[in-house]
Amino acid sequence: MRLSDTLLDACLGDPCALAAGEAERLCGLDHDGASTQLAALKPWLVEQQRLLWARQQESLLIWLQGPDCAGKDGAIRRVFGGLDPQGLTVHGFRQPNAAERAEGFLARYRRRLPAPGEITLFNRTPYEGVACDLFDGFIAAPAIPERLAQLATFEEQLAGRGIRLLKVYLQISRTEQKARLRKRLLDPRKHWKVGAEDLEAHRRFEEREAHWAAILAASQRPQAPWQVIPANHKWLRDLLVASLVAREFERLDQRWPTPPLPFGLDELERA
Repeated sequence: MRLSDTLLDACLGDPCALAAGEAERLCGLDHDGASTQLAALKPWLVEQQRLLWARQQESLLIWLQGPDCAGKDGAIRRVFGGLDPQGLTVHGFRQPNAAERAEGFLARYRRRLPAPGEITLFNRTPYEGVACDLFDGFIAAPAIPERLAQLATFEEQLAGRGIRLLKVYLQISRTEQKARLRKRLLDPRKHWKVGAEDLEAHRRFEEREAHWAAILAASQRPQAPWQVIPANHKWLRDLLVASLVAREFERLDQRWPTPPLPFGLDELERA
């Protein structure tokens, strides 16, 4: 099953620092053991998703953030690949286009919130509008406090609608990012994943990480804390993401709904 709270919390990084070397931690785990635990956990996650869908009350919204090549796509495939697509939605958010920038940076995220009973994943999060929009030149630094305030209000609104928010930051090292970019350049099937902006982001890796650390610290709230996962090792990343999701389900303490039946077995037999 999932990692214990003690081990899980010990594995998570400091959202206020994103210290060098943290992305490489193994937390005392190994590939084979972690893979076995993840395989054992997946059927339980499937059952919990069925309960969530049957109850049609709360919903789960998972925000995945991280540098380029951090493994957001991979974590989605390996952790959530076996869930029922009827109650699972994944949205990827690229750089906003002109129309999206004109309507307000939160609008495109509001349109894709989960309905009761659903799990929704955001591959990149509204915090791109605070960090990446600054680096891309769409906003100036004085706009950041106002956007952070809007995000705080947004997260409070989610809680009021019964949407449980899990914010996850996948942390990789500069060395690991460079190695993964190199693999993409060597594999023609992955060339579509590489753009000129990726090289510029890599060159400014430390600067961008420092900015993200400041953003995570400013948006670290008790009701929706950031969970920073060491993601240099994909097998560890996947188990940690799955364990965080499992902990959210445990907190829901779900039970099968028992509405009054419209008829009984005797009536069915007589039909």
